[in-house]
Amino acid sequence: MRPQILYPLFAEVGQLPGIGPKTAKLVERLAGPRVVDLLWHLPAALVDRRYAPKIAEAVADRVATLTVTVDGHIAPPSRRAPFRVRCSDPSGSIDLVFFHANAEWLSRTLPVGSVRVVSGRVEQFQGALQMAHPDRIGTPEEFADIAVVEPVYPMTAGLAPKTLGKAKSAALERAPDLPEWQDSAWRARNGWAGWRESLQSAHRPGDQSALSPMAPDRARLAFDELLANQLALAMVRASMRRLPGRGLRGDGSLAVKVSAALPFALTGSQRQAIGEILADMASDTRMLRLLQGDVGSGKTVVALMAMLNAVEAGAQAALLAPTEILARQHHETLTPMAAAAGVEIGLLTGRDKGKPRAALLDRLAAGALPMIVGTHALLQEDVAFADLGLAVIDEQHRFGVHQRLQLSAKGNRATDVMVMTATPIPRTLTLTAYGDMDVSRLTEKPPGRKPVDTRALPADRIDDVVAAVARKIGQGAKVYWVCPLVEESESGDLAAATERFRALGNRFGERVGLVHGRLKAAEKDAVMAGFAGDAIDILVATTVIEVGVDVPAATVMVIEHAERFGLAQLHQLRGRIGRGAEASTCLLLYAPPLGETARARIETLRATDDGFRIAEEDLRLRGAGEVLGTRQSGLPEFRIADLAVHGELLAAARDDARLVLDRDPDLTGPRGDALRMLLYLFERDAAVRLL
Repeated sequence: MRPQILYPLFAEVGQLPGIGPKTAKLVERLAGPRVVDLLWHLPAALVDRRYAPKIAEAVADRVATLTVTVDGHIAPPSRRAPFRVRCSDPSGSIDLVFFHANAEWLSRTLPVGSVRVVSGRVEQFQGALQMAHPDRIGTPEEFADIAVVEPVYPMTAGLAPKTLGKAKSAALERAPDLPEWQDSAWRARNGWAGWRESLQSAHRPGDQSALSPMAPDRARLAFDELLANQLALAMVRASMRRLPGRGLRGDGSLAVKVSAALPFALTGSQRQAIGEILADMASDTRMLRLLQGDVGSGKTVVALMAMLNAVEAGAQAALLAPTEILARQHHETLTPMAAAAGVEIGLLTGRDKGKPRAALLDRLAAGALPMIVGTHALLQEDVAFADLGLAVIDEQHRFGVHQRLQLSAKGNRATDVMVMTATPIPRTLTLTAYGDMDVSRLTEKPPGRKPVDTRALPADRIDDVVAAVARKIGQGAKVYWVCPLVEESESGDLAAATERFRALGNRFGERVGLVHGRLKAAEKDAVMAGFAGDAIDILVATTVIEVGVDVPAATVMVIEHAERFGLAQLHQLRGRIGRGAEASTCLLLYAPPLGETARARIETLRATDDGFRIAEEDLRLRGAGEVLGTRQSGLPEFRIADLAVHGELLAAARDDARLVLDRDPDLTGPRGDALRMLLYLFERDAAVRLL
């Protein structure tokens, strides 16, 4: 149960003063639905009103606070012209300028002859000073209560800064004094204040330096968030380790046959990963291992060797893929390899119905089917195994932790879990997303792979690109043509892809196919089969081809609006070509002028095909939430911590979490109690339930 002291923070934002139902929706869109979300929504800038010169000394293009006498009101000669209020002090005069003004309101707010304090940006217009729509207007007495340094928050349309400011103040007042969960020596070494004090200061920055992610108040809060993340993952790991395991030790008889039948030798990193996995499976604790490999680094073979080890030990193995295309492809790749050892692999997708499905499930439950590949269909309640020894989960980003646990729970005895991801993840992100797992990395490409020649061209050279594509098709090549997803609307991306499909269809006839996210699985598979076979030469696609599709004859990829894609995403797409013996080319079409980030992305992509280096660069350019696509995937999304900046704090948080659980595994000591509070504060309640 969440501690009572935190209840005020987890109330709906609508309970704060000045926040009605309509405004609550806007605040929710901006920060989140509860009071605590406003606490994590920190200022992005500040307005410093301390500069208070005489009018004659005011510098243009700077925020100034002026004490003035109101001399007169000048109504506009036309509706398009502004209303002017002439003001002065002993040194000179300035006009306050208001567009679409309410004359009555102005005469009440700025009565002629009165002394007022106005604050806003000073401008030069036709040789004279003016201030358009001052941010603040008040009597000298009223100004005494106004903060001279004001925080500026990221905003959303329709929400007034004043309303948000009032809600923020009320939210901060609700922040209670909480017991200190940080190690006292660590806190002293960093010179950090307590949680509540740091929170208050982070929302009231005194100067520009206080906005830096490494400023003491923000660093303290970021560490708190990272500690909650690392502690929760360490607790998941500990609870998995507490579950009884069993040693699965195969005799290598099946693996030897498959190795002998492979047309290539395994790379050094494949052999190392297989060694690590088999050692985990042989131990008496449950395996929880992440296999990270770049595009085309040979993860599937490593997974097969692990699955064969389970079968040799008398158990079953399952491979869970995120999409039907991918499940079918794994099945097609693995079946001939496993056949060399006489091992049958079943396939289960959402499309399997009726008697064939029932027969498959009966064989699985009886133990007559040693291996199976499938989609989410494997997670359905009526799917049972005689003895599931190993669950392999491909493309982890698409599955949350709960699905990982769901499949491993299918085993009536201890089930080892291995997760494969083809998205190279920077080390810092590996810690936050998979801190509960051991990690194996495949860093080499199989022999014979040629690097892809990557070039960038402005979009107005599209006719040259089409001509080059025609030449390549004439030489027997196949071509991917990728159109970007337009965030705002699904129909937008569909229109772009459909339009390109039509234009290319006019030139190349029926040899052009189209796949996009809204096609039914069967339609998508039919087009993909045509592209892999002889029917289609050019496949126009939105990013649905990013993961796992394998067509060795495809040696050309054209990516339109390459500037709209993230770096890791471009790398994933490019990984669809260069899979055969022929040299491959990737053409990045961009709409000039390129922004700095887009230019850096394209240059990195041209310079290297090392997915891990690309992932680190992508993190630097875009930040963590974007790189992992956390919004879709249930991976942790940080509100305060920025992994591109706080990498060292993350490592410290990980060490601290491990140390705490070594000393106090059930969090029952004085610091343990405070850490439970931290977990509830950052909504890691599920971890507390493991205690």
